[in-house]
Amino acid sequence: MNKLKNKLGIVMIAFLLSLPSLMNAQDSNLGNWLIYIGNKQLNDKWNIHNEVQYRNYNAAGDLEQLLLRTGLGYNITANSNILLGYGYILSENYIGDSDDKVSVNEHRIFQQFTTKQKIGKVGLSHRYRFEQRFVEDDFRMRLRYFLGLNIPLQYKEDAKNPLYLSIYNEIFLNTESSVFDRNRVYGGLGYKFSKNLRLELGYMNQFFETSGRDQINLIAFVNF
Repeated sequence: MNKLKNKLGIVMIAFLLSLPSLMNAQDSNLGNWLIYIGNKQLNDKWNIHNEVQYRNYNAAGDLEQLLLRTGLGYNITANSNILLGYGYILSENYIGDSDDKVSVNEHRIFQQFTTKQKIGKVGLSHRYRFEQRFVEDDFRMRLRYFLGLNIPLQYKEDAKNPLYLSIYNEIFLNTESSVFDRNRVYGGLGYKFSKNLRLELGYMNQFFETSGRDQINLIAFVNF
């Protein structure tokens, strides 16, 4: 077990150290997202969600977006949860082809329903989210659907299975005339260190109606 942890740690560190040269080779088309997702279980019904995402245009230091999100959730059953949340998003958008940026502030209220199920050893997660977005002086609404798969790579009955593969697809739909907003496809390798901590390192492709972008994601999931 300790040897496997050490090997996984070495692979993650080596991969992260290689990001700057990889991104330079891609002319900074490959971005980097550092993500923290936390959950505090207040009792068997209520939970608090908290989240920080630091998104860069490149490996680090060229901020694309800072996202802060929190919410209060309620467990309807052991495998389903409803949540009311708030998010603050600071976007640093480039102006045309120049090196100049403009800051855009967004306040977001959202409601979501999450449900989980098992098909054999594979875990499935469905999330339905409705967002009300206050982007500067503009008001927008958006619907999101997330489908995630968690596949153990060391599956044994009655045993811990720390190493896993994570795959998801999420589609974003506007309520306005231009309905399609974006789609995200992600694949990553994760390791569960304990019931309170797991880490994922993965690749995500995000594409819009006429463009696309690739990101490396490093994600920490913390239960406390």
